[in-house]
Amino acid sequence: MSVEALFNPRSIALVGATDKSGWSISTLANLRTHGFSGPVHLVNPRGGVVHGSPAFRSLTEIPAPVDLAYVMVPTGAVLGVLREGAKLGIRCYVILTAGFGESGEEGARLESEISSFAVENGLTILGPNGNGYINAAASVTPYGLPIPTPLLRGSVGVVLQSGALASSVLSFAQARNVGVSLLTSMGNETLLTVTDVVDYLVDDPSTKVIALFLETIRNPAEFSRVARRALLAGKPIVALKIGRSKLASHTAQAHTGALVGDDDVIDAALRQLGVIRVRSLEDLIITAGLLAAYGPLPGRRVGVVTPSGGASEIIADRAEDEGLELPPFAPETVARLAEIVPSFGTVQNPLDVTGYVLIDRTLLGRALEAVTSDPGIDFVMLLSDTPRVAPPDPAPALALYAANAQRITSAPVPVVVVSNVLTDVTEFGRRVQQETGFPYVAGGIEHGLHALGAAVRWSEAHARALSAPPAPPPPPVRAVAGQGVWAEHRAAALLSSAGLPVVPSELVREESDAVAAADRFGYPVVLKLAAEGLGHKSDIGGVRLGLAGPEAVRAAYQDLTAIAASLQPPATGTPDEPTGMDTDIDSPAATVPGSPDATAAGSPAPAAPSSASAGRATPSSPAGTATPSDPTNTATASTSTSRATPSGSAGTASSSDSASTARSSVPAGTARSQASASSGADSVADSVAGVLVQPQRSGGVELLVGVVRDPAWGLTLAVGLGGVWVEVLRDTALRVLPVDAGEVRRALAELRGAALLDGVRGGEPVDLDAVAEVVARIAAFAESLGDDLESLEINPLLARGSTVEALDALVTWRT
Repeated sequence: MSVEALFNPRSIALVGATDKSGWSISTLANLRTHGFSGPVHLVNPRGGVVHGSPAFRSLTEIPAPVDLAYVMVPTGAVLGVLREGAKLGIRCYVILTAGFGESGEEGARLESEISSFAVENGLTILGPNGNGYINAAASVTPYGLPIPTPLLRGSVGVVLQSGALASSVLSFAQARNVGVSLLTSMGNETLLTVTDVVDYLVDDPSTKVIALFLETIRNPAEFSRVARRALLAGKPIVALKIGRSKLASHTAQAHTGALVGDDDVIDAALRQLGVIRVRSLEDLIITAGLLAAYGPLPGRRVGVVTPSGGASEIIADRAEDEGLELPPFAPETVARLAEIVPSFGTVQNPLDVTGYVLIDRTLLGRALEAVTSDPGIDFVMLLSDTPRVAPPDPAPALALYAANAQRITSAPVPVVVVSNVLTDVTEFGRRVQQETGFPYVAGGIEHGLHALGAAVRWSEAHARALSAPPAPPPPPVRAVAGQGVWAEHRAAALLSSAGLPVVPSELVREESDAVAAADRFGYPVVLKLAAEGLGHKSDIGGVRLGLAGPEAVRAAYQDLTAIAASLQPPATGTPDEPTGMDTDIDSPAATVPGSPDATAAGSPAPAAPSSASAGRATPSSPAGTATPSDPTNTATASTSTSRATPSGSAGTASSSDSASTARSSVPAGTARSQASASSGADSVADSVAGVLVQPQRSGGVELLVGVVRDPAWGLTLAVGLGGVWVEVLRDTALRVLPVDAGEVRRALAELRGAALLDGVRGGEPVDLDAVAEVVARIAAFAESLGDDLESLEINPLLARGSTVEALDALVTWRT
């Protein structure tokens, strides 16, 4: 398949050309109007005269070679055209015709026949059900809708999974003076895909930026490959990916026949790949145009020069939204500006040079010179519009813009020009830019600031990609016979076997063993019911916290064994031989030794933060029992862990535990229902393994670490605030695996509650490098479990200073 040949034909045949078709009329007019220099042959089965020129009855009658066939025949006739063309050596086709996979079962069958024939014969096909393409750089325009004039040639390559929107995108690009190198309407992507075209554009010398409108990402692995190529090549990809709403997802599926995928996961994947995601067609073109004009930006520190105080205030707000910094000007810059700005103005960043620009036309340019020389500025945003109406004497306007263009060109830092509002660039405005060299103007403060923020983030991603070491090979797959749901006792043992930091624990089946284990750990301790397939221990009252002595341990053990006895017997297996149990991991007296960083057993447990009101007894209830109806005395989501309570008393965790809270934060669209479906007292598959004894932990920050399998993108990491914060804030950041510690650090920085990790109200700051290193190891371990893993969830992962420790875990297998 040759994408290069498809987009650069020397001769074209319009198959199905007819005066009755607007598609046919427009395609021929586009080729003639926009400079295609090769022959265009018209093919109509009746022959005669079409569009004022003689038509051939078939491809076979054409006496000269044909490089590209543009096919407009009825659906059932398309395969015949391909067969005839293949015999003649025609290798490239654009199929305008619809009625294939998007129309139902019969259409899908016909499309499959076309695909098979094309692969067998080495054909390159764009479509079907697509308008074609516009190779503006090479003046090749086999496109089925009218191309608005003027066709601006530039360096933005546009690839769209839409036919109707292509013309609108092109019109808007021309209205904002953004030239295109190539615009492609993909159709059904039977053979040629978006990633094939992106791959071509990465190598295309006429293209600097790639703009995508995506309804679906059909092959995430291939998309990731070409996106990484683009990032390393310094060619930004700007993408409008639809499907965030359920309605849009269903609409796109009906339109394309392909699933759009889980949007949260897609958003994370695009961010990791350095793909700029935008929310509107306007932002798609404005952002692409800005990057094509200015390239990478060197930092986040922006100096702003405007002629408006009100605009300065808007810019200050939007810059903060975009993560841009507006530092104070250096003293030498302030002194220089004080000599330029009128006395009634204020010298600050953003700089309002005042309405005096109407009197002194040089004021804006002179202020710009001063700000670009500031040593604390990475780039400058200049608020300036191109003129809309030509004055009787345009010479002064041309001279003014030429002078500012020269200042921008010679400035020591990039100067990005943004207009006040989004309006079309008029013919006179375009003339001013062409004749003076005045640069691209991003349309409107709102869209311009969004584009600037995106450009800065892309620039940082590009720099990281260039300096990143080669990716390590994937970890070797571990031989683990996983099946069903592994509750905490087995999941923790699995993590510990890989050297990951886990709270120490012992699985016991006798009351005396529970007391002995508690004595070894030191009080207070936690007791938890351990049963195969039990993902929600606290749903059945299976957790006891803050046990301060042997008698409390005995009472808690008796309570838990009574609960265990009330469970229905398992359908398969026995408590000693649970279904799918790996005896190397779970033995009758299994012990999880914990990590070297774990808090020393026997150390006193200080009070937990007020958010973790676990295990507090109410006045009307027995000590050690939390009352679900009273939220102030009910153990919160964090209390399913080995966390200390304010009073240190025993308690029953609330209905939210590690399994439920973790799954509430991981991305939707993954198969996570197994644990929920198989947990609780009504599950006949539950197999009681015993009681888990652990030392109780206190202090620190609880984090969630979940790895789940997305159907399209594979294993995906969710990291965020754990315990109660999962339920209340749903504050998580996602990453598609693999990840390194640096990527985990960036994910942690995205959390709304990231300040908690820095220590608040005297709390100990968390060692973020230590957390990131452990989370990255957990992610790599999840990868090593192979294709059988559905999810691995740790909630919480407790971080206290440089100590990081898993307090609860759950593993769900796909079988």
